[in-house]
Amino acid sequence: MNMCRRITILIAALTAVCVNPAHARAGWTDFVQVAELVPTSRHYFEVRLPVKMNPSGCSEDNWFYLNYDAQGSAQMFTVLLEAVQSDIRLRVFVSGVCNLNGYAEITSINVTR
Repeated sequence: MNMCRRITILIAALTAVCVNPAHARAGWTDFVQVAELVPTSRHYFEVRLPVKMNPSGCSEDNWFYLNYDAQGSAQMFTVLLEAVQSDIRLRVFVSGVCNLNGYAEITSINVTR
């Protein structure tokens, strides 16, 4: 194998490992009250939920995130903000994607009283 091809394969392997976020499992968490909601100047907001069961397997069991440009993110942020104000219990559906901080990506929110 020539040197140029080896370098190309090495770069491709490193890119796959370093750029892609970790993947875990998808599913619903248990119902809890929102402990903390953190709007950021980055491309996502963060939310801390003291869940007992997080199916994602991400390294941070109680931290979740959602990109601002994701479909439905404005509505989900509003629901989370109202949950903080009203002590409403909710659960989130995690997609199975973990970001570099170990937070699980959320794709849906389910509210209960």
